[in-house]
Amino acid sequence: MLLTVSGPPGSGKSTTAAALAEAFDLEHVSGGDIFRELAAERDMTPVEFNELAEEDDQIDRDLDRRLRDVAVERDDVLLESRLAGWLAGDHADLRIWLDAPLDVRCERITDREEKPLDQVIEETRRRESSEAKRYREYYNIHIDNLSIYDLVYNTARWSPEGMLGMLTTAIDSYDPDTDEGKIPVEGVDYDF
Repeated sequence: MLLTVSGPPGSGKSTTAAALAEAFDLEHVSGGDIFRELAAERDMTPVEFNELAEEDDQIDRDLDRRLRDVAVERDDVLLESRLAGWLAGDHADLRIWLDAPLDVRCERITDREEKPLDQVIEETRRRESSEAKRYREYYNIHIDNLSIYDLVYNTARWSPEGMLGMLTTAIDSYDPDTDEGKIPVEGVDYDF
């Protein structure tokens, strides 16, 4: 099974993805972890690294190629990244999008990173704007187009345990033997 979990910063995707991977005994591959490691190697914050990626498209292309290769070549994986659903394309069994209002997401990031809320709001807005711009330019992906996702949840409405319960029920109910209703991913330019 190949599951993808995507969403903006602070949406709960890492927490949810880790719990789902454990619940279904899947390898968990996190694009965010890889991106943060690459930023730290250059002694940069993720926001600074995002802005550098606007000038050096190879940063995104290398990361995205790695994630796409995982989706195409491996089984029993949960792929977590902002673009995981798009990168996995039709290889994904289920594509999940998690979100929450900006203020909720920023409060979560503030708690996690121990930064002032106003700084987190400003950084999150810059980061999301930077990423959206690059996704459009590089791959013709409009990140706010959620039509490819099988499941879309506002994580502010449930606890992490509640989210896991709902998603586990949905995944357990999934019938891999049918392609009826499978949403194709079209119009993406995978030019890595």
